[in-house]
This record gives sequence, structure tokens and C-alpha cells, in this order.
Amino acid sequence: MIKPVHVRNLVALAAICIAVSACVVVPTPRGLYIGPAVAAAPPPPQVEYYGAPPVAGYFWIGGYWNWVGGRYTWVGGHWEAPRVGYRWEPRRWVRTADGWHMRGGRWVRR
Repeated sequence: MIKPVHVRNLVALAAICIAVSACVVVPTPRGLYIGPAVAAAPPPPQVEYYGAPPVAGYFWIGGYWNWVGGRYTWVGGHWEAPRVGYRWEPRRWVRTADGWHMRGGRWVRR
């Protein structure tokens, strides 16, 4: 026999669905934006171990936490050639009043 469903359980389920659907993840020209429904900060950076660069003069660009499929996912770092006249701005998450914003991850003219 199927038990009757209480109205308050349906209301609670509807409230949870609305709260979860309020999460907004938008790529923006300045980075990735995660709306205020996601209250959890990104985890601390993972420790990465890397050996010598594949080519002399290359430098290590550290990994970062990306937002994929409704959760933070680690993206490992990599070696990259320097660009003359530019500096690397690492990716970082910034908390603002309207949610989390990913900044950086780009070459900036000196």
C-alpha cells in the first residue's frame, strides 16, 4: 500500500527545487560567475608536484578549482612558455555580494 503524501512534504520538496534552480553559473568576459545560491567557497588549492620544465625558460602555471556540473573540479597546472611584455595573472575566486566570481587566468600586458 502506498502511503499518502503530506502537503508539508510537497511544499518542502518544492522549496528545495526552487532553491537549487536559483543557482546561476554564467561565463562572463572577466571569468566565471556562480550565483548566490552556491554558498560554499572553493576548496583550498591542491598541492601539485612537478619536475623540471620541458624546455628551458618555461614556467609553471598552477592549477585551479573550476565549477563543472554543479561542483568544484580541480584542473591541474601546466608548463607554458613566457610571453615577452606580459605577465601571467593566476586564476582565483573572489567573493562578492552577488556570488562567486573567477578572476584571472590570463596574460596581462606589463
